[in-house]
Amino acid sequence: MKGSSLPFDGTPEQEARLRAKLDELKNKQGALMPAMQYAQELYGYLPFEVQSIISEELNVPLSEVYGVATFYSQFSLYPKGKYQIGICLGTACYVNGSQAVYEKLQQLLGISSGECTEDKLFSLDATRCVGCCGMAPVMTVNGEVYGKVTPDAVEAILAKYHQRG
Repeated sequence: MKGSSLPFDGTPEQEARLRAKLDELKNKQGALMPAMQYAQELYGYLPFEVQSIISEELNVPLSEVYGVATFYSQFSLYPKGKYQIGICLGTACYVNGSQAVYEKLQQLLGISSGECTEDKLFSLDATRCVGCCGMAPVMTVNGEVYGKVTPDAVEAILAKYHQRG
């Protein structure tokens, strides 16, 4: 399938750049991580199609590429939204109601953890402790921290970002 165009929203130029980088790396020991990091930077995530190209070009089993992609938190299998939402499900947040906040986010956005809305405005990640336990439950949007969040407050928080587009 070498040279085929990618069925997701990647461009032929991106694919050419990826293949050129993989060609540089293909005979180097430990090439998988740098290749995946480059691809993540190039596409913003590692869809199946990109993992397949990496596997093919580096002669590494696809299962190994997938294993690395799912083991390291720096890699994402899904695109990220313009606004990346994190909801802490660590102990302090969880006992203070973050699960209900998370469920409200899923309901309003129509996505689960690791996914992105169709318009690519929002992505959602269930996270662990963000170090703001005294403000539990905590939600972040592109690093901006919202503390003592209730399910009723979620809609207003999201509306701020909808207005910004």
